[in-house]
Parts: sequence; C-alpha cells; structure tokens
Amino acid sequence: MLNPAFVTVILVRYSEIGLKSPGIRKRFENQLRDNMLGMLMEDGVEAFVQSKGARYYVSASDPDAAVASLRKVFGIASVSIAEECGSSMEEMCARAAEYSRGRISKGETFAVRARREGNQGYTSMDVGREVGSAIFIANEDLGVDVSLSNPDREFFVEVRDDKAHLFSESIPCHGGLPVGTQGRVVAYVDDERGMVSAWLMMKRGCRASVIGDYGFECLKQYDPLMRQVDREPKNALAYVMGTSLEGLEGVDVSKYQLPVFFPTIGMSDDEVSGLAETIRAGLRDKFRHD
Repeated sequence: MLNPAFVTVILVRYSEIGLKSPGIRKRFENQLRDNMLGMLMEDGVEAFVQSKGARYYVSASDPDAAVASLRKVFGIASVSIAEECGSSMEEMCARAAEYSRGRISKGETFAVRARREGNQGYTSMDVGREVGSAIFIANEDLGVDVSLSNPDREFFVEVRDDKAHLFSESIPCHGGLPVGTQGRVVAYVDDERGMVSAWLMMKRGCRASVIGDYGFECLKQYDPLMRQVDREPKNALAYVMGTSLEGLEGVDVSKYQLPVFFPTIGMSDDEVSGLAETIRAGLRDKFRHD
C-alpha cells in the first residue's frame, strides 16, 4: 500500500560544473555542497543535503525558505520543489495522478516530460506515456487534454535508480561557478558599478575581499564568508574595479602588482542598474522568510 504522504525534496541542478574533468568536477561539487550548507545555515534554514550523480537533494523543514536561500548560491543553475516516490511504474502513476489534482484546471492541456537514469526495465517514453495516461484519467472530469507541443501545464518526472521525483516547475538560479573555486580577489566597491563588478567575479567562482562600504550587505548575502578589509590581503590573485569604458582613462593600472579586472567595462549604466536590482532582490527574499 502506498504511503499517503509525499516526501518533499528540493532538486538542485548545476550546469558548468558538469563540463569539468572528473577530478576538478569532484572538487567543485564538494565546494558547491559546502557553500549550500553554509548558506542554509546562515539563513537559519534546517536542511539536509545529499548528492547523487549530477543532482543534489535537499530535505528542509521549510522548502520555500530553502529555495530562497539556495538561489543565492553560485554554481546552481536551477531548483525544483519535488515529490519523491519509488521508481516502479505503478507507484509513479499513482503518485502523479494524486500530484496533478489541483495543479491543472478545467479545460487545460498538459504534457509529461520524463527523464531516466538506471536499469528500471522501461524507457523515458514509457514513463511519459503511462504517467500521462494516469494524469489524464485522474483529471478527465475537468475536460483536460494532452498537448506535447504547447501545453498549458507541464509535469516532469525524473527517475534515477530506485527513486522518482515529480515536479511542475524549474526555478532558475544564477548559475556560474561555486565561490571559492577560483581564488581570492580584492574588489574596490564604492558605488553601484563596483558592487556589480564584485558580484560578477563571485559568480565566476572568486572569493572577494571588499574594500569600501557600498552595498556590502547585498554582496555578503551571496557569500557568508565575505569580509571587508582596509588593505589588500597577501593571498589575492587580482584586483576588481567597477569602471566604465569612459572612466578607464582615470585608472593607472601600472601601479598594481597584480592583474586588474573590469567586469562591467562594456556595460551601459542601465545594464549595471538592472544587475544591481537583481543583486538586491536576494536580500529582500531573505527578509521575507525571516
């Protein structure tokens, strides 16, 4: 007999890490896991993180708060709040039928997108067909129909070995590389462009030591280990400055002993302001869950 209660987990996906060689990939995966745990702890979210294959599975007492926290972790491409069940076709169909009720409205069309890894004895197409049939029968009274090309609703089934996960949404995150995988930089942050420049280098895996007061709390939400400094740390590998193309003439790079990066040099003021708003949005998400 099926347990009537769903097991809710958060599926966490990465992107660029999957392109690395096995040794580097493992190191980056470990750093990403550490960063996820550190961010969840910083935000006061009770959670347990497991990994298998190219996925992390997060069990949390408050899934919505956990998602808001995880979205700030660089290296994560997307997350989904999913319901977990066994990978037998019978159980997946029963779970999917129950899961779909209330998620699809009268007269709407739907599609099932299935992925599978392992030796379950069926194909992804089999999962899509059987689970889709179960959802259709469960909602037949609503006059629903199937549309694979342009559905009103999509249901996803991801099967790995003896577990299946059902979800209806992938929430995009910032992607990039885990902070701490690419060394330390010194970021001069005294205005909005400087804040965005530091954030972009963090997204590329750098850990930033910040000189300046502008937007420090906004930046720190993406790396709880970030520190403000009043001098360059000895282990820094480069400097980061928020300079436009027009302002580059006023920067004398010859006085610096390390490389100097200008991540926003090709961006307009409007583009910088747009990214700054994205950076600040994470802080508002945190406060909504406090």
